[in-house]
Amino acid sequence: MRNHRANKLMGVLVAAIAVAAAAEQPDPEDIGWRVVANNGHSIPGHASRYFNSYNPPSVNQRGLVVFRARSTGHAQGPVSGIYVRNMSKPDPAVVRIADRDTPVPQPNNTSYPGSGSQGENELASFNDFPSIPRIEIDRDIIATRGKHPPEWTYTTAASESQEQTETRAGTTGVYVNLAADQPAMSPLVTGGSLLGTVTSTPYADLSYLFRVPGVEPATRFEVFPGAPAVTDSGVIVFKGNYSVVADDGSSTSATIGRTGVFHRRIDVDYAGGLYPVQLIANSDTPLPNPGDCPAGTKFGSTAPPSAANQQAVFVGFDNEDSPQCGGIYRALLNPGTGKLKTLVGLETRVPGNKKTTFKRLGEGLSYDGRFLGFWGSWGAETTTVRLYCPEEGNRVRRDYCNHTGGFSRDPTTGEIRGDPNSVCDDNTDPRYPLCYQEKNAPTNQGVFVLDSVTGKLVSIALAGPGEPFDDFLFWNYSGAPPDVGHGQSHAEPPRFRSSAFLSISTRSGSGFRCAFLARTGSMDERTHRYVDPIDGIYLVEPKGSSRMNMATLIETGMDGTLLDDDAVWDHDENQATPLVPLPVNGLALEREGVRGRWLAISASMGVAEKGWAGVYVMHLGN
Repeated sequence: MRNHRANKLMGVLVAAIAVAAAAEQPDPEDIGWRVVANNGHSIPGHASRYFNSYNPPSVNQRGLVVFRARSTGHAQGPVSGIYVRNMSKPDPAVVRIADRDTPVPQPNNTSYPGSGSQGENELASFNDFPSIPRIEIDRDIIATRGKHPPEWTYTTAASESQEQTETRAGTTGVYVNLAADQPAMSPLVTGGSLLGTVTSTPYADLSYLFRVPGVEPATRFEVFPGAPAVTDSGVIVFKGNYSVVADDGSSTSATIGRTGVFHRRIDVDYAGGLYPVQLIANSDTPLPNPGDCPAGTKFGSTAPPSAANQQAVFVGFDNEDSPQCGGIYRALLNPGTGKLKTLVGLETRVPGNKKTTFKRLGEGLSYDGRFLGFWGSWGAETTTVRLYCPEEGNRVRRDYCNHTGGFSRDPTTGEIRGDPNSVCDDNTDPRYPLCYQEKNAPTNQGVFVLDSVTGKLVSIALAGPGEPFDDFLFWNYSGAPPDVGHGQSHAEPPRFRSSAFLSISTRSGSGFRCAFLARTGSMDERTHRYVDPIDGIYLVEPKGSSRMNMATLIETGMDGTLLDDDAVWDHDENQATPLVPLPVNGLALEREGVRGRWLAISASMGVAEKGWAGVYVMHLGN
């Protein structure tokens, strides 16, 4: 790999502020970056606690930003929640949608000892929000996942061989706020739940509302991987995993895991209204474009969807690890229109490379109802990258990867209790004793945009030999370790997952703008690590029929005060000397980070002695 500064981006990069100013001249205060929330903001409902870390935000065309954030630890544990701020208003407040003090919405009849001074029992409350919150493109409606103690207590029917048994169920779900700019006027409602086998309640047949559609007998969801999307005044679209009894002719009741993509219309009534979950595609659905696979090949994997304008898009393959057929699909969300349309498949030719078809397609789709942004790779060439197990975040998952805690190697038998893919005994590694794994990443990659109206497919940025960037893939260790997670037997196991991060939106006329995260840097051939890489967020807008304008929005190593005036530190603790700006050291962008005139990101700044972080927006003009 070449030096990242060599002929960088072929001279097409311009100042991001110039891109904004060249449009319809927004108000002066709208030009440049603005703070949504940072480490100096106290957390709503917890005046003495302050934000400390942030997931990448989502934003809608109205300028309403939704983000997940948390505080540092405390005797009572960190504060963690979902928050919004309307950046189109003068001096807006950060507003809480839900946090660990928020009761789980109905159905919820299960009480636990309260944390108040009186010690009264309180209905089950949230304990975590494990995914990126999403927002409807043109309305203030948000969807998120939440985890909590069992929310529903019921008694199973007695039989001749078995007495009545009290059962508690429901430890995670999909939740919606239908007026997120005014959450006090619009409490959360339940969109998806694990209560799909509960048939009798005083208010509704929960199995009718929440069961897995098309599966008999009544079957519950076990987990909702990834982030749900929301569109069309409260239609949620989500991925769900479940289990069915194996039909192998045996007398045993062994189960096998299944997956799919689903949708449900939500209103403010009990349990989110009376509309049941509807099927888009699942493990019993044949792929529309079998390609090199036998006709009738079914989906072996699906990915969390995106949605807009009464449509949902998602990625699905015959086999997630080594796909032979599959692609990106669109489904209409109107009743009775469940037929899938292939937008891009593994048989689709790569733009500018007429003899080559896609080999991989990224799961993180960005879709606004017309334009689809996605990552793809081609060719057989790969680059080995070394990935280190996490040092922060979920303790159980961290221990599983690093073979520590309850997942340490058995001293007597030598049995590996943790992740079998982790290398933990390489004392030549510069970061030993931290464990690592090595993965093969495709060498030839690109960010692509499809106009779903015209069918035109273009590349907007490329990585590989001779290209402006070196990598679009960023890795994260996620999943549920074995025997962890409230009985979610088919929760996806921990592993390193690669994602490309981009977001797209239609601009005035028939054009688009697309922001993406990319890396430039040289790879150390011995350690398979990037040496002093630079990560950046870049913005592309077409100019004419064949040219793309590209702007650098922000890069690691830049002065953090470009984003946030508070990203400074007193390096010598001398009030007579100026404060020193902190360098940007981390950037994050999600699939709903660009909507209309707004772009939203999260970023961290810091050195060994001082750190700072926050959520930031830029107004992009028309």
